Amino acid sequence: MKIDRLIGIITTLQQKKQVTAPYLAQKFEVSRRTINRDIEDLCKAGIPLVTTQGVNGGISIMEGFALDTTVFTRQELAAVFTGLKSLDSVSRHSTAEKLALKLGGSSAAELSENMMIDLSSFYKDELAPRLEQIKQAIRESKCISFHYCYPKGESHKLIEPYLIVFKWSDWYVFGFCKERQDFRLYKLRRLWDLQITNETFIARDIPEEKTKFGSHMRDDYIVPAIYDPSVKYRLVEEYGHTCFSEQEDGRLYTEWGFSSPDRAVEWFLSFGDKVRVLGPPEIVQKMKAILDSAKNLYES
Repeated sequence: MKIDRLIGIITTLQQKKQVTAPYLAQKFEVSRRTINRDIEDLCKAGIPLVTTQGVNGGISIMEGFALDTTVFTRQELAAVFTGLKSLDSVSRHSTAEKLALKLGGSSAAELSENMMIDLSSFYKDELAPRLEQIKQAIRESKCISFHYCYPKGESHKLIEPYLIVFKWSDWYVFGFCKERQDFRLYKLRRLWDLQITNETFIARDIPEEKTKFGSHMRDDYIVPAIYDPSVKYRLVEEYGHTCFSEQEDGRLYTEWGFSSPDRAVEWFLSFGDKVRVLGPPEIVQKMKAILDSAKNLYES
């Protein structure tokens, strides 16, 4: 595309200071006449390019003109570099520092040093290759296959990949499931044997509601409970410091909504003997049954 070539010409001139038209024509695989038109267009756009003749002649940016101070503020550059550094944490290749040098010089790389974002969690060695595979499949419009584990069991999946999503502190691939004939979200930590197939696809229109991830989840299953004060940090971490009321004996009372009874049970069981569920009756019975089963498991 022409706009990509124009940006490429500016970047080349910033790096090499001066180049010839034949060099640019060869680099971007176009004719010299096309390069001359590109130079004219850049000048019309306000980029002061200078063309000199002779043995040492060529094309250069007027001395004293710098894109970094006319396009981005320091705060904007810091935001860009911080975002790129966070993506570097889940990539095999570093891009933030290289772009910082291109846009703002050697001092620009320091703009985002006061913030560090690591998106890789505890499995970067496994995550980065998967992300690269999925990105390649999306670029080439090829289906991917993988084995997937979910609460109801395991199955082999074949999907058309469309998006890589970071949400709820985890990574997902969003795509069209060939078996279900619908769009689905798959957690990367639950899949293995990921392969790019030779089956290509034509991109589908994605309904807007399908990308509103989590909109179907409702926290309307209300469960009251009392926690031991020793787990206060977990309550604050999950729901904030105003999410409970402290009782006279120091215990912490909560009344929260969950998306389902199973989700509630999963949450409360993670506290062991540091929580007592007060209702509804069906969840109290479910908690008792699970705890009795666990007790029998260790007594047998």
